[in-house]
Amino acid sequence: MTPPVTLHALLFAILGVGIAGLGAELLLLEHFEEWRQWLPLALLAVAALVWLLHAWRRAASTVMAMRVVMAAHVLVGAVGVWFHYSGNTEFELEMYPDMQGWTLFTESMMGATPALAPGALVQLGLLGLAWSFRHPALRQ
Repeated sequence: MTPPVTLHALLFAILGVGIAGLGAELLLLEHFEEWRQWLPLALLAVAALVWLLHAWRRAASTVMAMRVVMAAHVLVGAVGVWFHYSGNTEFELEMYPDMQGWTLFTESMMGATPALAPGALVQLGLLGLAWSFRHPALRQ
């Protein structure tokens, strides 16, 4: 009889799929034209390394490393939302200098650069933090 899948194991698997999938998507979108676009790619590469390290050697140190990396995902994702939004706002104001208020906000949110797309990093970070919450490796 096979043992039941634990919530930690399931979250860990989903986290791995998320790291790989988001990394692949950013590479396919050629999200590396300037230094700011490299931040999520570099962070996802570090997350993949820590994920593999934890899969190989389940230890408290790898859980703690993942916590740090996932907290960085939340931060970088939030900053990314700001970069996307402000870039769209700048573009809208170049096209329509008199635009302001709610119209400027909505047009910036719906601009060419998806303003909320970096939120995927935030979600991934929160998933990783949920995975590490009361992790069994930390009890030892």
